[in-house]
Amino acid sequence: MVFQSSLKNCLQLSCILRTPKAGFRSSSGGLIIQSVSNDVYQNLAVEDWIHDHMNLENRQVLFLWRNSPAVVIGRHQNPWQECNLRLLRQKNIKLARRRSGGGTVYHDLGNINLTFFTTRKKYERMENLKLVVKALKALRPQLDVHVTDRYDILLDRQYKISGTAAKLGRTTAYHHCTLLCNADKFVLSSVLKSPYKGLKSNATPSVPASVKNLFEEDPSLTYEMLLDAIAEEYATQHQIDHQITLINPADETVLPGINNKTKELQNWDWVYGKTPKFSVSTCFNIAYKDSVIDVKIDMDVKHGRIEGCNIDLPDQWLPLALCSELVKNLTGSKFCPDETTTLATTLLRVCPQDDDMHSRWNLLCENMRMLM
Repeated sequence: MVFQSSLKNCLQLSCILRTPKAGFRSSSGGLIIQSVSNDVYQNLAVEDWIHDHMNLENRQVLFLWRNSPAVVIGRHQNPWQECNLRLLRQKNIKLARRRSGGGTVYHDLGNINLTFFTTRKKYERMENLKLVVKALKALRPQLDVHVTDRYDILLDRQYKISGTAAKLGRTTAYHHCTLLCNADKFVLSSVLKSPYKGLKSNATPSVPASVKNLFEEDPSLTYEMLLDAIAEEYATQHQIDHQITLINPADETVLPGINNKTKELQNWDWVYGKTPKFSVSTCFNIAYKDSVIDVKIDMDVKHGRIEGCNIDLPDQWLPLALCSELVKNLTGSKFCPDETTTLATTLLRVCPQDDDMHSRWNLLCENMRMLM
C-alpha cells in the first residue's frame, strides 16, 4: 500500500526541491505527487507550474489528480464545435482549455488523471501508457487492456478508457492521460455533443470513440487501488520510493505564483478567446402570431469576438435602423449569450414603446443567443 503524506509534508517537499529563485531544484530520482484539489483550473495550473519551473534533468515526476465535473478542450480547439455550452451552463459544469494539444475530454470524480513529466529528450508517451497497462494487469490479470498506435488505452479491444495529450517545451515535456473509472457516461455523451449549426472552423476536431468504465468491467476496483498500483509501478520502473506526496495547488509557499496561473486558465480570453478563427452561417425560423419568417445569420468570429455580422430577415419585420444598430454593436463583442443579451436589452430601452415590435425583437435575439 502506498503511503500518502499529510499536507504538512508539502513544506518538506518545498524544502527538498526549492531553489532560491522559486522553483524546484534538480535532484536525482523521481517524485509522485497527488493534488488535494478537485478544481480543474488549479490542477491544470500545477501542470504549467511544474513545466515552467521544475528542473527535470535528473528527475521525473508523476502527478495524479481528479476533477469535479468539467469539459477540457485542447489548446487549438473550438469549444462551440466540441461541446454543448448551453448544457454546461445549465449543469454548472466548468469549461477549461489546457496548454497541450489533443482532443476534448469530460472529467468528473469518476476519472483519474495522470501527468508524466520528463525532459524533452526522455519524453516517451508509449512507455507511460504501457506502464499504466502493466499496473492494471498487476491488479487484475484478467483485464483485456492494451495500448493502440493512436496512444489510447482500449478495454476489451473496443472501448476507450484513456486518451492522451502532450506539451513539448524546449527542454521540458509532459504527457497526460485520463483513466475512465466510473464517470457519468450519460453526462459525458451529452456535453460532448455540439448542438451548434453552421460552424466552419480549422480548429482541431476530436475523434469520437466508444467508452466504458473500468468499474463496469470489475466493480471490485477502487480509486485508491488504481492510484496505488500506478504509483507502485512508476516507482518500480524509476527505482524510487513509491510514497505519494499530497500537494495543495493553491499553496504559494510550495508553488510560488501558482494562483496567477490558475487565474489565467479561468480567464475568458484564454478559455474562449484562444479559439481559432471560425464562421457561423445558419438559418432559423421564427413563428410569431400567424406567420413564420426565415432569418439568415452570417458571422465571422476571431479570438472569440464577432468580427463581422450580417442579419438577413424580411423587410418591415423590424425597423432597419434597429437591426443595423444591433449588427454594429455585435461587431467587436464577445460571441457570448450574456453579452448579446446585454446588448439587446440596452438597444431595446431606446426604442419606441411598441409591444408588438418588442416581442419580435426578443424572439430574434433569443434565437441569436441559441447560436452561442
